[in-house]
This record gives sequence, structure tokens and C-alpha cells, in this order.
Amino acid sequence: MIGSLTTLFLVCQILLGLLLLPFPSSSLPLCTDLRAPLVPNKPLTFCAYNGSVCCDSSKDLQLQKQFQAMNISDEDCASLMKSILCAVETNKDACDPFSAELFKVKSGPQPVPVLCNSTDSGNSSLSKQTTSSFCSKVWEECQNVFISNSPFAPSLQGRGGVSINSSASQLIELWQSESVFCDAFGGSSDNGSICFDGDEVSLENTETIVPPDGLCLEKISNGSYINMVAHPDGSNRAFFSSQAGKIWLGSVPEQDFGGTLELDESDPFVDLTDLVLFDPSTGMMGMAFHPNFAHNGRFFASYNCDKVKSPTCSGRCSCNSDVNCDPSKIGASSGVQPCQYHAVVAEFTANGTASDKASAKPSEVRRIFTMGLPFTSNHGGQILFGPADGYLYFMMGDGGSKGDPYNFAQNKKSLLGKIMRLDIDNIPSGEEIDELGLWGNYSVPQDNPYSEDKELEPEIWALGLRNPWRCSFDSERPEYFLCGDVGQDLYEEVDIITKGGNYGWRVYEGPLLFTPEQTPGGNTSANSINPISPILGYNHSDVNKKIGSAAITGGYYYRSMTDPCTYGSYLYGDLYAGYIWAAAESPEGSGNFNSSSIPFSCASDSPIPCGTVPGSSLPALGYIYSFAEDNRKDIFILTSNGVFRAVRPSRCNYTCSKEIVTAASPSPSPTSNYANQLTVADKELLLFLSSLLLLLGYIL
Repeated sequence: MIGSLTTLFLVCQILLGLLLLPFPSSSLPLCTDLRAPLVPNKPLTFCAYNGSVCCDSSKDLQLQKQFQAMNISDEDCASLMKSILCAVETNKDACDPFSAELFKVKSGPQPVPVLCNSTDSGNSSLSKQTTSSFCSKVWEECQNVFISNSPFAPSLQGRGGVSINSSASQLIELWQSESVFCDAFGGSSDNGSICFDGDEVSLENTETIVPPDGLCLEKISNGSYINMVAHPDGSNRAFFSSQAGKIWLGSVPEQDFGGTLELDESDPFVDLTDLVLFDPSTGMMGMAFHPNFAHNGRFFASYNCDKVKSPTCSGRCSCNSDVNCDPSKIGASSGVQPCQYHAVVAEFTANGTASDKASAKPSEVRRIFTMGLPFTSNHGGQILFGPADGYLYFMMGDGGSKGDPYNFAQNKKSLLGKIMRLDIDNIPSGEEIDELGLWGNYSVPQDNPYSEDKELEPEIWALGLRNPWRCSFDSERPEYFLCGDVGQDLYEEVDIITKGGNYGWRVYEGPLLFTPEQTPGGNTSANSINPISPILGYNHSDVNKKIGSAAITGGYYYRSMTDPCTYGSYLYGDLYAGYIWAAAESPEGSGNFNSSSIPFSCASDSPIPCGTVPGSSLPALGYIYSFAEDNRKDIFILTSNGVFRAVRPSRCNYTCSKEIVTAASPSPSPTSNYANQLTVADKELLLFLSSLLLLLGYIL
């Protein structure tokens, strides 16, 4: 019965929190090929959109010719069709910067945008409401007009349209009625979508974004870890790893019960220290667990190795003739030869049911990726599985040496300074690997950017990064893939990573033009690229003035109900732990962010005392290595001084009007599955509904 009451408490708290929180818009400026819109080099003349768009002047001309070939005699209908055509997907030439959402790319694109079919936009972030149904307007103006090669030829069988092979060119001939037509092509803008009303989609601010009063933390472990990954089984367990090469499986305590992290460092899940090269700039930088890990036991480690010390450390050198680099001309750095150090992604198996144990003694299955590194720093190394596509994303730095002298980050034939996207579920044969010139045991997703840009290496998803340090997918909107990118001398940045995006380094450092001291690998001119600007960032001079340096640690969208005033903010920090920022998108769905440095402190009832920085009231975090998220969506900060968790703001006397303060409930067992807690017997469900109605009566 106690377990049932615990479940009811959790569900009531979640649902009540949802009543007080705005649901996020899932929109993001993306093109139909999931690339970010860019400012064209030449202004568009036919589709006269301003700012960033999804097509260039040549595609704009193609759309103009297509429109002329439609031979529309009615002026009013022609005007409507032109607006639709400028948003329409024609060989991925849609111009509207929200075309991915307009065409429902994520659920399968359609030949025309979703036409607004409502008298209310349903989304307060739209710049204006739809005063009349645009879909009805199209029907009224065009139903009896002849249109050659009409984009409204029915493609949805059984929806009232005539045969797809029909030569009919009037809407009235193609569709039985306005209601059937708008049922097929109409829709509304709501919290999950955007519709087209004849004008370029734009958003406006509808509310003032108020940053949280502060971030309250508790310390749950003295251990120093560089990675934390929630167990894929949905429980309260998580994997923790050290830079030296050990992985542990621990149990995260329930909120508000004064518990600490249950983890036995003397009994690691796996020990890779014999393989890993560990020093301040190298080590095991990433780990990822297959989405089906609970059943197949597959997991992956990303680490550096030294071929002089390890006989299994070998691979091709990233400094080669293909990228205009000669390792013999680089010379040794601190006694280390070019490509002596390697970046490795290795696959391991936990052998069936051993994946449920704290110590599994896993064995290596294969090397997914191995590449020799030209220098001894800027190796990135994080790996993540995409929540929507299941592919493995591998973050790689520019290889080191000040200013990326060989311009690896902009070189499309180099994998340095890139984010790669790999398919590790379809492993090619050894002959195919050699024939394709792959760097290991993986295949390349067919929709990677190289399918449209043959100059790119097939593995590349995005380019122009210096040293991506901690990336994450928003758990509620997986198209929001955010990465912190460590700067050189002046600027730290956060980027939204999109397909084929170029983030500017080393032409730019953040928004600033960068001039390298040495350029043996040549230069890339600013006019030859169309870089995507960072959404967030800060100057080195703004932080750590005494130290004179800074290094960003990318974070997570806060999606927990524990602190409802921080919900929906992107949290990130600086390595030196003096600053934590909360960023909010304004307006939602626009890709534009406002960031505020927020106070943070430690709860007085923290299970482990936090201590303070000498001469300051700040909690003694040490260095911020990473942020992390568990299966409850609570946010953790992994530091040199321990593991910290974000908790209820009232525990630090921060004000949050949305916080629901309730009595603590008993903690579930360490291996309980949070998702399964929401499935209860019929009697318990009735009790829950009664309790919920009582609670709603107090707040409504």
C-alpha cells in the first residue's frame, strides 16, 4: 500500500506541475532537409523572404519558372499559389525558414505546407492570428481555376480525391468538396505544430521571460566523475565513469530523503584503465549505452590510447595527404609524435543478464572507430545515441595546437573539428570497410549530409567546431541538439547542431573573426562559408578575471518537475565553476535565446556538506566537468569535488511561485522503474482520481 501511495503522490505532483507549466512548442527554424536556414549570398527576387531562408537565388529562380509553367490565369488564385509555392517542397527547395515544421518532415513530408484551417492560430507565439481559414480561401479562389501540374493532385488515397493519375487540373475536379480538401491539406498552429497562412512564418514574444531566482543544489557523492548516463531500463540507476577509464553502476537516491549515491568504487562495472591514456587532456571522455542495452548488453566507450604503450592502439593518421597534412613536418610535441595518440570508440558486451549487475566484467566486441591524432589536445570524445534516429553521434575536436594551424575544422575531407553520425547496427564486412575507406566497424546513414554535398566525408554531420565539450538532446524536443564548444582565446559558445551545419571555426571564434598565427594547412575565407552563429556564449573577459581563462561546459534542458521555475531552461556552466547560466528561448520555437547568470547555492540539509569557496559564499564545486540527466529528468553537475543534484528551490530559500511543497514520501527500491510506477491496479487508479479531484478543487 505504501508503494501505491508513493505512486499517487508522484503522479499527482507531476500532473499538478503540468497545470502550472507551459507546454513547449516543438517548432524550430529548420528546412525540409533538416538543415538550418541561412542568409543567402544574393537576395531572393521571386520568394522575397527576409533574413535566413531555406533556398538560394538559383533555387528561387527555379521556383519562379515552375510558377510560370503553371499558367494560372486568375490573379487572386495566382497570388495564393505563389505564396504556397515559395513554401512548397520542390527538391528540398522550400524557402520558408520553418519549412520542416510546415511540411511535417518528422512524420513524413507532404507536397504542400499544412494550410491553416482555423479561425484561431492556437499558438500565442505566432506573430498574428489567422482571422479566416487560409485553406478555405485557397479553395474559394482556386476551385474553378485551371492549374497545370497542380501541387494539390491527391496523394492520399481514400480521402475523397480522384485517382492520382487523373489529368484534372481544377480543385473541384480533384477533390469532392472544400471540407474534404481541407481535411487533406489543412491544419492548425498549436503547441506541437505550425500551419501556413499565406505569409512567412514569424514568431513574437508573448510573455516576459523571468530567469529562475536561483539553482539549489545538494551534494550526493564525493566521487569525481566525468560522465553520467541514465540506465536505459528507466530505473533510478545510472552509470558513472572516470577519465582514467573505469565505469560504475550506481543507484541515485530519491529526492528529499537525505540519501546519497549508492556506488562501490572498489567494484567497477568495467575497468579499461589498461587501454586508456590518462593525462589532463586525454582519457575516457565518453560512454554510451545502446537504447536496447537492457536486452542486448551493448555499450560503447570513447577514449584515447597511446600506440607506444598499448599494442592494440593502432589506426590511420588523421594528418595525411588527403587533408593537405604531412606528419613528418609537424614534429614532436612534448616528446609525443604526430598520431602517437589515437581516438577510439570501442564496443563492449555485458553478456546477457550481466547488464543488470553492478560488476559485469564486459568484453570488447569490436573497434567502432580508430583515428590517429596530430596533436595532444582538443579531442572532444563524447558519444551519444540520437533519441529519434538511434544513430551514434561522435563529437571530435580539431586535434589541438593553437589556432588549428592545418584548418582541419573547415576541411571537408578531415574528421577533425566535426560531429560524426554513425550507424553501429549495420556493420559492413572487412572488404566493404576497406573499399569505402571507413575508420572502423560502422556504416554511414544514407541521409548524412554527404548525400547532397559530395565534398564532405560521409561520416560528417556538422563541421567547424573547435572542441565540442558536452552536447545533449532535449528530451522533449529531440531536434534541439545543443553543444558547448570551447573557444581559443576570446569566446565560449553554445550551438544548435543541425544537419550539415558549419559553425565557423577557425574562420570565426564564436561571432568574432579569428586570425590564426600559423597557417601551414591554408585558410578558408569568410566569404566562402555561411556559418551558423552561436545561440549562446560569453567572452573570456566576462568570467574568471583572476585566472584569465575560461572553458564552457555544455549542459541540458531542465525538464524535471522538481524546480518548476527552471523548467524549460537550458542550463550550462564554465569549467571554473564560478558561473552557471539559465537560457530561455524567446519566443518559444524561434531558435533565439536569452541567457542569465543565475545564483546557485547548496541546501543546508544537503546529505553531504558542500563547503564553500574561500572568500566566497559559492558552494565548493571545484571544476565543472559535465552536466547530466537521470531518468526522472533531474539535472546533475559532475565536478572535481563530487556529484551535485538540482533540488527544490525552497531548500535554498529561493522563491518559486510554481513550486508545490508536499510532505516527503517513502523511497522506492533502487531498481524500481519510474515508468512502471505509473501503472496501477483499478482500485489504486480510482483512489488516484479521487485524490487528484480533491487537489484540483483547491487550485481551480
